[in-house]
Amino acid sequence: MSVWQSPASALCGSEGELVSVSISVDPRELEGLLEALSQLDFPVNPQIYHAEGQSPAARTIVEFPAYSGGLSQLRATLSAAGQDSAAIRVRGMLEEIQSLLGHETVRRGNDPG
Repeated sequence: MSVWQSPASALCGSEGELVSVSISVDPRELEGLLEALSQLDFPVNPQIYHAEGQSPAARTIVEFPAYSGGLSQLRATLSAAGQDSAAIRVRGMLEEIQSLLGHETVRRGNDPG
């Protein structure tokens, strides 16, 4: 059995499962999003990906790891700051790593967030 097919498909700690958070935002709203993220009780070290081109539909993606126990605070903080909390995508960290490495993952029925 390969390590990628292991039934233990989550990295968990006292604050829940380690997840990868991705937030899509209009580039003009990036500063406001980063300000809102700075208000969280847990550290955020974001990776920021800017869309190429100047299309009005171009989005900026902000990604960072977090524990699932902080997702409700994240959503509430973004909503309070006027940010679109529906723009949040959450994936289990192992699933995220496996997709980056090109491995097929075993789908789980529950969303960690």
